[in-house]
Amino acid sequence: MTTLLQRDPQSWRDINGLDTAEEIAQQPALWRELGASLQSRAADVAAFLGGCLHNPQQRVILTGAGSSCYVGEIVADELNAAWPAQVRAVATTSLLTHPELYLEPGAPTLLVSFARSGSSPESLAAVDLVRELVADARFLNITCNAQGHLARKGDTDARTFNLLMPAASCDRGFAMTSSFTCMLLAALCVLGKGEWQERLVALAQAGDAALRDWAAPVAALAAHPVERVVYLGSGPLEALAKESALKILELTGGRVLAMSNTALGFRHGPKSALNQQSLVVLFHSSKALARRYEEDLLQELRRDGVAGSVVTVGSEADISVAAPAQLSDSWLAPLWLLMAQQYALHQSAALGLTPDNPFADGTVNRVVQGVTIYRHDQF
Repeated sequence: MTTLLQRDPQSWRDINGLDTAEEIAQQPALWRELGASLQSRAADVAAFLGGCLHNPQQRVILTGAGSSCYVGEIVADELNAAWPAQVRAVATTSLLTHPELYLEPGAPTLLVSFARSGSSPESLAAVDLVRELVADARFLNITCNAQGHLARKGDTDARTFNLLMPAASCDRGFAMTSSFTCMLLAALCVLGKGEWQERLVALAQAGDAALRDWAAPVAALAAHPVERVVYLGSGPLEALAKESALKILELTGGRVLAMSNTALGFRHGPKSALNQQSLVVLFHSSKALARRYEEDLLQELRRDGVAGSVVTVGSEADISVAAPAQLSDSWLAPLWLLMAQQYALHQSAALGLTPDNPFADGTVNRVVQGVTIYRHDQF
């Protein structure tokens, strides 16, 4: 019998979780499809970007809300270190409330919007705001939905480039899974420095191995009830920890509380949240210096025994796969995320929820609703 993440597909269908399970499992295949698509559009992307990343005066703002914001946070520092341009991640939810802190009317600006649906009110309003306040701003939309408002508006604007992800990355399930990793990798490929083709191939191969080897241990880990989950990551993996914590909150409908931090920052108060019903998951960095700090914290957590369980994910970890040595933490983030996505899915099922839509009462929605957009110049 065919199994999908330790269950047969009909079992996932019966609990309304098949979409999410399939969308987690399809990611390495989508990364390969993404590579082919990016290769076919490489000349168009290069022509649109021109030499902007070589300009020290150029501002590149990576934006989105929720998970889409974390995409930008994972890649921002690596891109900023690679180019003379000033690259930073700013959530649409911050751009709209405090535009004066992030936008300079006379500075050359590229707004990179990450959007699964392309129809969330903040995403659309952020583009309109930058267009109004920044002269000659340009826009790169990395989106999964060709029919979304963001993509449709971009199609008719000469200052906008729509970079569409594989169609199957526009997740049908509530939680962002395929959409998240595809948009993250697209940003690293088109905005990063150096050849990316071999990296993407190597990552997809590692993803296949991770899905095969982790399915049983992650399902077993999720079989143990928990009240709280803490994800820890250093450098770019701090934003990965944020995304992983959000997956637990979303797919368990908030029944399992989750938080995130860095290995060093965790001691500064957040550690007080631990109890015997807590799970701590630490994403190992590829950097030796960061690993040393992480190991110190792991020894401390295991010595004091405050947490119920402590698990590591990464190369030479409790949940491990051979990671390509040439990949940075930003590139490895999609690989490690495969563990967190599966864990959240299994926790959702264990709680008797419907993973494809944990909020049947409509209190939280796949595309955010209930947002009123206010003009910046009325206050």
